[in-house]
Amino acid sequence: MTGTPLALVTGIGPGTGQALAERFAAAGYRLALLSRNAERLEEVASRLAGAEAFVCDVANEQALAATLDAVKSAMGTPKVVVHNAVGGAFGNFLDIDPEVLAANFRINCMALLQIARAIVPDMIAGGGGALIATGNTSAYRGKAGFAGFAPSKAAQRILLESIARHAGPLGVHAAYV
Repeated sequence: MTGTPLALVTGIGPGTGQALAERFAAAGYRLALLSRNAERLEEVASRLAGAEAFVCDVANEQALAATLDAVKSAMGTPKVVVHNAVGGAFGNFLDIDPEVLAANFRINCMALLQIARAIVPDMIAGGGGALIATGNTSAYRGKAGFAGFAPSKAAQRILLESIARHAGPLGVHAAYV
C-alpha cells in the first residue's frame, strides 16, 4: 500500500469516530485508529481494510507520544489527522470539579497540541496535509450547564486557528469542524 494516503483518527467510538474511519476507508485511505477502548477499537479496525488499531489514552502525554511514534514507525506520516477524542463534563461553574475541567483540557486541547507538534512538521516536509478537530457550538458560546466542556472546546478551536496561521502557508490545512 505504498503511496496510499494515511489518515489518523483519535476517539474511535460508536458515533463520529467510527463514521470517520469508515468514510476514510471507503475513500481508499490506510487508517491509524486511536481509542482508549481496546475492544471497540479492534472491532472497528477489523472491519476496515488497511486499518491498524492503537490503544491510547490521548490525555496521557507519554502514552500519546509513544503511540504517535509507533504510528509513524509502522505506517508513516499521516496525510490527514482528525482529533475526534473528546473530554466533556456538564454542569455549571459551581458544580464542576476543577480537575474534571483540567482533564478535559488535556484531552481536547493539550492532546491536539501534542499531535500537531509531532505530525505537522512531517506533513510540511512531505508536501502538506490536514489537521482537523471535531467540535460543536460549545466552542463559540458558553451555556450555563457547559462549564466543564465549552472552555476546552473554545481553546481547541483557537489553537487550531493559531496552527492554521502558521502551517497553512506551508501546505497544512488546519480546521475545526
